[in-house]
Amino acid sequence: MWIILSSYRRLVLLLLWDVCVPWMSELWLHCLQRQYSHFNWKKKSPLKLTHFCSSSVSEDLGCRRGEFSRKHYGSVELLISSDADGAIQRAGRFRVENGSTDEIAGYTPGTWHRTDVHLENPEYYTRWYFKYFLGKVHQNYIGTDSEKNPFFLSVVLSDQNNQRVPQYHSILWRKTGTQKICLPYSPTKTLSVKSILSAMSLEKFEKGPREIFHPDIQKDLLVLEEQEGSVNFKFGVLYAKDGQLTDDEMFSNETGSESFQRFLHLLGDTITLKGWTGYRGGLDTKNDTTGTFSIYTVYQGHEIMFHVSTMLPYSRENKQQVERKRHIGNDIVTIVFQEGEETAPAFKPSMIRSHFTHIFALVRYNKQNDSYRLKIFSEESVPLFGPPLPSPPVFTNHQEFRDFVLVKLINGEKATLETPTFSQKRQRTLDMLIRSLYQDLMPDLHKNMLNRRSFSDVLPESPKSTRKKEEARQAEFVRLGQALKLKTGVKGDTPATLATTSFCKKEPWESQSFCSNFPHEVVCADSWGKSLLVSTDAGVLLIDDGQTAVQVFDKTLQIKQMHVLEALDYLIARTDKGKDSRLLVFRLSSVQKDIETKQVIRSKYDCRENKLERTKGCHLYAINTHHGSELRIVVAIRNKLLLITKKYNPCNSLTGSSPSPVEEFQYIREICLSDPPVVMTLVDGPTEDSDNMICVAYRHQFDLVNESTGESYRLHHIEANKVNFVAAIDVYEDGEAGLLLCYNYVCQYRKVYPFNGGSPLIQPSAYDFHFCWNQVPYAVVCAFPYILAFTTDSIEIRLVVNGNLVHTAVVPELQLVASRSDIYFKATAAVSGSSHSNSKEMSSRSSPQTPTAYDMSECSLSSSEGEVTCKNLYKIPLSNLVGRSIERPLKSPLTPKVVTTPTSSGITSLPVTHSLSLSRMEIKEIANRTRKELLGLLDEPIPKTEGAQKQKKIPRRQSDPKQGAVRSTSSDR
Repeated sequence: MWIILSSYRRLVLLLLWDVCVPWMSELWLHCLQRQYSHFNWKKKSPLKLTHFCSSSVSEDLGCRRGEFSRKHYGSVELLISSDADGAIQRAGRFRVENGSTDEIAGYTPGTWHRTDVHLENPEYYTRWYFKYFLGKVHQNYIGTDSEKNPFFLSVVLSDQNNQRVPQYHSILWRKTGTQKICLPYSPTKTLSVKSILSAMSLEKFEKGPREIFHPDIQKDLLVLEEQEGSVNFKFGVLYAKDGQLTDDEMFSNETGSESFQRFLHLLGDTITLKGWTGYRGGLDTKNDTTGTFSIYTVYQGHEIMFHVSTMLPYSRENKQQVERKRHIGNDIVTIVFQEGEETAPAFKPSMIRSHFTHIFALVRYNKQNDSYRLKIFSEESVPLFGPPLPSPPVFTNHQEFRDFVLVKLINGEKATLETPTFSQKRQRTLDMLIRSLYQDLMPDLHKNMLNRRSFSDVLPESPKSTRKKEEARQAEFVRLGQALKLKTGVKGDTPATLATTSFCKKEPWESQSFCSNFPHEVVCADSWGKSLLVSTDAGVLLIDDGQTAVQVFDKTLQIKQMHVLEALDYLIARTDKGKDSRLLVFRLSSVQKDIETKQVIRSKYDCRENKLERTKGCHLYAINTHHGSELRIVVAIRNKLLLITKKYNPCNSLTGSSPSPVEEFQYIREICLSDPPVVMTLVDGPTEDSDNMICVAYRHQFDLVNESTGESYRLHHIEANKVNFVAAIDVYEDGEAGLLLCYNYVCQYRKVYPFNGGSPLIQPSAYDFHFCWNQVPYAVVCAFPYILAFTTDSIEIRLVVNGNLVHTAVVPELQLVASRSDIYFKATAAVSGSSHSNSKEMSSRSSPQTPTAYDMSECSLSSSEGEVTCKNLYKIPLSNLVGRSIERPLKSPLTPKVVTTPTSSGITSLPVTHSLSLSRMEIKEIANRTRKELLGLLDEPIPKTEGAQKQKKIPRRQSDPKQGAVRSTSSDR
């Protein structure tokens, strides 16, 4: 009978059986788990912590935080356009994003699945030379690699943001692009040039690096950085009437509708081109040959000019409207505003004859509910970019729609520049510039006159001491750099330093204070409900927010690694070190009982019965992360791996007996490796029978080991002299296993296919990708859509699907505590939503090798005030990071946005109503005022415009760092 019944009927019978016969439920659940593993069963534990621990959704989120899908970013389709007679005109393959995926198809309309809006690879974080080097004393070097390709290296010592953390910032300029890394600063150790190049995997030289002293090198290096892409953008806007199916028809629309005019007003301001002094986007601002008016805006420091089809010159004689196509057809991104009902024939990118436009944003306006619907078409070669469209992709809040569209288009143009069409051109240009600059400097290098020329050109020779010469050279070096920075700011090519739309915006990575003044050294920890179980130098403590810490084990039990498995009622821990290390298993309910009854605190000698056999001398262990499969533990003892699983004994379920937790585990097999593993991760196979794998890292490689046969296969080999293994994170893309391999500065994604005939398919896949961190992390945490890298003083946050940087938070004295569910870390400062606050840079006159006395006192201020630096425990809720299924109703544009302002004093927060961005007239006023400040023309008061009279007095740029959206701060000039 069971064979005939369908899968869903079996589920119904199982639920009924579970209600009628509770003591039989566990037996049937185990049987069906093994037969129907794809249903992703989750056992619920009857354990409920009432005092210090309570159930948390973070445990369930922790199981799926490594599950990600590229379906959120659309699917590739072949799009064909035809004329009125049905004849095929053009065809192309585009990735189509319409906000609907299999995961969210079952949700009702009227709810918006949260999608966080972030600028990817923002210039504030990527334009290092302008931000950290220009106008400051730094070193520049020139050399050639083993293949005789020239390179340039720039090194500076500076701090970041307002945390006063000194770091070495290094940029390596090569024909393939730029490589940027951060290196920690040590007052007792000076980095050498070769050690910096070695960290960048450049160790063999045809000619060793030589320092360049001439200050004009700053101008050339700034030109090299500008090849990464423009700070400002130009987007096309094409108006299409209902029923128009060809580009000739769309470009021939002389005027737009009322709804189109409202859409243009939402995008930006109407400006007069003649006499315009801002970013012009290729339009004529002298003779009106490209129209009289245009649409312009500033978003998060980026100037954007829109090429609007109805504003460009119209010709009645020219049906193809070449003048309009000349601008819009050469834009990488084009917005198509289409009139008509949704049931009408929709726009397709193949309707537009352009080999340059790679991204189309289709916008429709619905008069009935005053909403906009968005659809994105990206050429197949464009890498994935965010933010993903919400479901449904309908926006009733017009301000949110504007922010989403602008961020999506800016990210899209940046992603398009990475396609072969543009990257090859950029690489050729960069190669040409580097070789030309190298040839200009080579004669002086051969004659060994580089230093003498630099001094003689800048300052006259004088019989002063070498120190005086160096100080004079540095002063001239800084003066020229600051002049270049000022000139770049006047032109409007300054990287954005402040974000207008991030004002009072809560970011998903913002941390919460969990425990203040935590005095102990943390060894390891894991979350237990809403509490944190921490192994410290004083023993094992249970910490809860707002409550006194409770000691669970005394300091004789030194736990080095632990896992709290609430669903299985287990605490697994690796204790001691060396030959005395063992793996212990405790029952959580027993530990909880000891806490509630306040019995004697357990010591090392009270845990003898909790030791697992055969685990003596273990230095590492790993468990499978997904609750849908049975618990597996792999213990590493030198170069041997022990596979241990949880027993299943139906007799215990029937009798209700509770054996020792150690008796519930069984030894399966032993696997021998060539070397002791440094990193170890379990990968669940799709059938959970014979295709489970173990990823191990040792020497210069990552290997996959079959749990059933013990055979190992090479997954990835690392071509570097020194390897610092960080992590191997198992992720599951649409149910298929993959691995994020993290080592040195690199994070590489490798798709892991199931074993086929005893041999895994590990060959490179089109899905594989890699990216580089700016600083070597010691821990990496994946929480889709983000991946977080923890260093000694920063958290670098990127997107999993493309590795693009979205945020860098500087956190002094940072230590990751736990991350299996919610993320806990120990530091002297929390993580805020925006790191765009002003900072005093290192003294420009000081040597980049050693901070000045003033800077050193600033850096050590916290430690000098007291003997012990005060450190706190902070928490980043995992639900904030992976809460993509959080729903909220669509908002009416008439309803003001209410933002709760956090308070530190405990006083009830009052709702604050405000706009998410400054008014465009305010931005224009600030931009004009800042330009006049830079030019020294602020002797006369600025005349008030009509828009400015309606606003309050505009604050000066320096008064509030979150309102200076257009210009860089004074410290960056």
